[in-house]
Amino acid sequence: MSPNRDSLTKGEKSLQDHSNLLPRKQLILCLSIVSLAQLISFIDQNGISTALPTIAADLDARNTISWAGTASLLANTTFSMLYGRLSDIFGRKTIFISAILLLAIADLVCGLSMNATMFYVFRGVAGIGSGGITNLAMIITSDVVTLEQRGKYQGIIGSMIGLGSVTGPFLAAGFVLRSTWRGLFWLLAPLGVLNALVAFWFLPSKKPTITFKEGMKKVDYLGVLTSSIGTIFLLIPISGGGAYFAWSSPLVISMLATGASSLILFVVVEWKFAKIPMMPVAVYGRPAIVILLVQSFLLGAVYQSTVYYIPLYLQNAHRYSAIVSAAIFSSLAGIQAIMSALSGLCITRFKNYGQVIRFGFAMWTLGAGLMLIFGRDTNAGVLVIILLIAGVGVGCVFQPMLVALQAHSTKSRRAVIISNRNFNRSAGGACGLAISAAVLQAQLRSTLPTQYSDLADSPYSLRDSNDSIPTSVLDAYMSASHLVFIIQVPLIGACFLGSLFVKDRGLAPLDEKPTTSNIQPVGAESGGIQNTDGELRQVESHNGESYEGHSSVAQSKDKRS
Repeated sequence: MSPNRDSLTKGEKSLQDHSNLLPRKQLILCLSIVSLAQLISFIDQNGISTALPTIAADLDARNTISWAGTASLLANTTFSMLYGRLSDIFGRKTIFISAILLLAIADLVCGLSMNATMFYVFRGVAGIGSGGITNLAMIITSDVVTLEQRGKYQGIIGSMIGLGSVTGPFLAAGFVLRSTWRGLFWLLAPLGVLNALVAFWFLPSKKPTITFKEGMKKVDYLGVLTSSIGTIFLLIPISGGGAYFAWSSPLVISMLATGASSLILFVVVEWKFAKIPMMPVAVYGRPAIVILLVQSFLLGAVYQSTVYYIPLYLQNAHRYSAIVSAAIFSSLAGIQAIMSALSGLCITRFKNYGQVIRFGFAMWTLGAGLMLIFGRDTNAGVLVIILLIAGVGVGCVFQPMLVALQAHSTKSRRAVIISNRNFNRSAGGACGLAISAAVLQAQLRSTLPTQYSDLADSPYSLRDSNDSIPTSVLDAYMSASHLVFIIQVPLIGACFLGSLFVKDRGLAPLDEKPTTSNIQPVGAESGGIQNTDGELRQVESHNGESYEGHSSVAQSKDKRS
C-alpha cells in the first residue's frame, strides 16, 4: 500500500470509527429504517416530474418550471460532498435524522407554496435533504456490514431507487387526477417525520466521543465555502445557459469564471490546508478510483437525462397520458430495482464485482443504443423491451460501483468516498440535464412551425395542452428527443470502456486485505476468526445470535449478557 496514496491526515486519524456491525435482528431493523427513508426520498425526486405540467399551470410558471428540478439537483450536488465528513464528525444518526426532517419540512412547504419562487426555493431545500438521505443510507449500510456482505445489502437498499422511481410517478399522477398535486407533498411530509421518529428511537449508533462544540471546530469551512461557490456558480449558468441566459452574456461568463476558479481553489485547500478534507486528494492517485468517479459523473448525466426525457418523449411525441407514460417508464425503474438486489446477491455469492459492473454497462449501452430506434409510432411493447434492457444495466451498475470504490479505498474513508461518488453523480446529472435541455430547445427552435415556436421555451406546455396538435409539431418533438438519446450513447459507452480497466481486487478495503499471516483465532466462545484489523467473520455468540462483523460487536454483546 502506497503511503502517499492512502496515508491519513492527523485530523482524519482523530475521527471516531463508526463501524458498528450488528446482529441479524438489529441489522434488519436498521436496514428497514434507511430503506424507508431512501424510498421516500426517491418518490419525492421522481414523482414530481409527472405533476410538473399541472404545477406549472397552477403557479403560472410554464416558462420557468424546469427550475424545480434544477433547484433540487443543484442543492443536492452542492451538499453531497459535505455529508460524508459531517457524519464522520457528528455521527451517522444525527445527520441522517436531520436530513429526513429537512426533506419533510421542505415537502410540507412545497405543498403550501403560493408562487413559483417559494416552490423552487423549497425544492432546493428538499434536494439538500434528499442528498443527505441518499448518502447516509449508503454510509450507514457500510458501517453495519462487512464489505464482503455489503453488495447484498446495498443492493437491497439500492432497489429503493427503482421502487421510488416506479411508485413516485403513479402517486403523483393519482393525486393530479383525483385531488391536487399538493397531496403528494402532504403525504410525504408526515411519512418523513414518522421515519425520523422511528430512526431516533431504534436506529443503532455509537455514542459520540466529542461534544458538538468540538465537532464544529473540525468542519472544513474553507472547503465548504470554496466547493459551494464553485458548484453553484458553475451549475446555474450551465443549467440556464441558452434558455434563461445568453451564453455570451457577461453574467454567464463571470459566473463560469468564478465557479471554475473556486473549484481550483477548493482542490488546493483540500490538498494542502484542510485538516479533515471533504475530498482527500490523495485518493485520486489510484487510477481505479479516478475511473470509477468519472464513470459516476457520466452515468449521472445519462440517468438523469433518461429519467426526465423519456417521459417527456412519451407524453409529447406519443401523446400518452401521464398514467400510461408512468406505466411504460416503470419497466425500466422496476427491473432496475430487481437487478439492484440480484446484482448485490451475485457479488456476495461469487466475490466478484468487476464482471457485474461490466455486464451492467454493456446492457445499458445496448439499451441506450436501441433507444435510437424510438419513433412517433414505435409500438409500446418495443418501448418496454428496450427500457427493460437499459434497466437491467442500470440495476447492475449503481450499487456494485459503490462496492468497487470501497474495495479500492481504505475503510476509514468509506464515508467520504461515498459522498464524493454521489457528488460526481449529482454533478453529472445536473450537467446532463442542462446539455439535454439545450439540445432539445435548439432543435425545437429550428424545427417547430412558426406559430408554435413558443413551445421551444416550455416543453411542458405541449403535455398540458388538450388541443389538436399538428403532425409537424409532434415530428419536431420526436426529432429533438432523438438528439437527446444520441448524446447518451457515447457517454454510457465510455463508461463501459472504462470498466474494462478497473481491476477486481476482491471484497476487502485496502487496509483489511486478509492473508494467512494476519488471521488469528478469537476463542471458542465466539466460534470465529479474527484478523489483525479486528475483523470478525462467521461469528456465533453464546446464545446463537449471528454476527458478521467487528470484534467489538461480540464484546459489547458479552457485556450486555
